[in-house]
Amino acid sequence: MKKIRIGQIGIGHNHASEKMSALRRLSDCYEVVGVVEPDERWWQQRGNFKEYQGIPRMTEEELFATPGLEAVAVETDGFELLETARKCVDRNLHIHMDKPGGEKLEPFRELLNEFRRKHLTIQLGYMYRNNPAIQYCFNAVKKGWLGEIFEVHAVMNRYDGNNENYRRWLAQFRGGAIYIFAGHLIDLVVALLGRPLRVTPYLTKTRNDNLYDTGVTVMEYPRAVATVRTGVTEVDGMKHRRLIVCGTKGTIEICPLEHPADRYRLDPLHLRLTLLEGNEEFEAGTHIVDVGVMNGRYDNQMIELAKIIRGEMENPYPVNHELIVQEALLRASGVPL
Repeated sequence: MKKIRIGQIGIGHNHASEKMSALRRLSDCYEVVGVVEPDERWWQQRGNFKEYQGIPRMTEEELFATPGLEAVAVETDGFELLETARKCVDRNLHIHMDKPGGEKLEPFRELLNEFRRKHLTIQLGYMYRNNPAIQYCFNAVKKGWLGEIFEVHAVMNRYDGNNENYRRWLAQFRGGAIYIFAGHLIDLVVALLGRPLRVTPYLTKTRNDNLYDTGVTVMEYPRAVATVRTGVTEVDGMKHRRLIVCGTKGTIEICPLEHPADRYRLDPLHLRLTLLEGNEEFEAGTHIVDVGVMNGRYDNQMIELAKIIRGEMENPYPVNHELIVQEALLRASGVPL
């Protein structure tokens, strides 16, 4: 099967090198033609990463002029994502764009509309979408195993200690930690429950500086409520990242959401499934379910992108979904809309 010719613009996003690693591993799907990073500061910090060794460094003009280029991974620092994505859609290229989608809703809405108008793919880099434990949970909900969902509890914390440089960078965003991290969880809530009736933010500063470093978001629905907690102050917080989905017939708990010590280890993920009634696969009661190995945080997402570009499947996260997530994220960040 013909490989998709793809390049990467930017290495400043914290997930950029992992995306390049995934693209290079998936050599049956992709031919990586080059990487663009005009900022020498970023290139000095990250250009020597092993993920970029052997990949030509290009200018934007050189990448866009590459014969047969079909797609771009947009991995710039958060402030430049939308501008770069706009350059790609203007050149009729599919993109994987890292998140979030900017601190203003209208430019993001206009960008999505342009991708829709041109029948091009835009895939946002929310990393839990293709996680096997999350997928198992979503399928259980669709099958009706949990009944009517009335509560979702999601946590995505980490610990950044006294990393003052990182805290200063994070403080540039109005919502701080919520803006950078909560989108991953809001994305899951929206996939489960749709557009919320109301989003209420509770942003907290644990130190005497400008950073909202922890917080809670409450998302209200006609018959359900979801809480999303994110912060950068929890000791060993990555091991406690979790998703709990409660329904009238059962509950699923996933903790941790992935293996924080090594994202590419070959241990299977597990979830805890508790059922009020038996079904075609499980008796009533509590079960620890092995959902298999996560081969890489982004591998399945990049495989999915290739299938969408080739026309082998519809995008499971169309532009309407992306817009609802971004709107909820901005409300969670305290941005007036």
